[in-house]
Amino acid sequence: MSAPLETDVSRRSGLARATLAHGPRAQQQQQALLDKPSDEYLDAVEAEWNKRLDAEVEVLVDGMNDLVAIAAIGDKDKFHIAQEAFQAQCRAEAMVRSANSLFSMTHALKLMLLIGDESQLVRQRNDELTRVRGEVHADKKRSAEIIDELLHDDIMVLHGEDELAAQLETQTTLVGSGTGSVAETMVNT
Repeated sequence: MSAPLETDVSRRSGLARATLAHGPRAQQQQQALLDKPSDEYLDAVEAEWNKRLDAEVEVLVDGMNDLVAIAAIGDKDKFHIAQEAFQAQCRAEAMVRSANSLFSMTHALKLMLLIGDESQLVRQRNDELTRVRGEVHADKKRSAEIIDELLHDDIMVLHGEDELAAQLETQTTLVGSGTGSVAETMVNT
């Protein structure tokens, strides 16, 4: 199996993110996050982004549901109509804030993708490609050896020793260069 994911992710340092909780507990949580290995750190950052996304989408869905509920038609007096208009305006403003927050999140993610370390991704992809090609080559060789053994055993059973040598010599001459076995030539083509 492959080695665990190692990244060169940049970690937060001197300039901390703006948060409302500046107490010792919040600082301990941030320090604990920074002390994690890179794959766990990236998982935690991804979970944080997913929480933010879920919260903003939830505000949008709840706001839309409330707007539909407020827009019910029926007998209403002026006070009730004014109250619903104010509620609708507040919900719409909350939805606009959530939409702006989602827009800023997409902008931040785009920047992370553009500024991110592509050379690390290319290196990982090339290493994986080299490893897989090596495995395929080794499997081809092993398949060729198994086919050679099977052909050799089948020919030995059907024919005698003298006929075996002549038949293998004929097959090698027919197949090509004579540098590899019949099975290797068949597998490589």
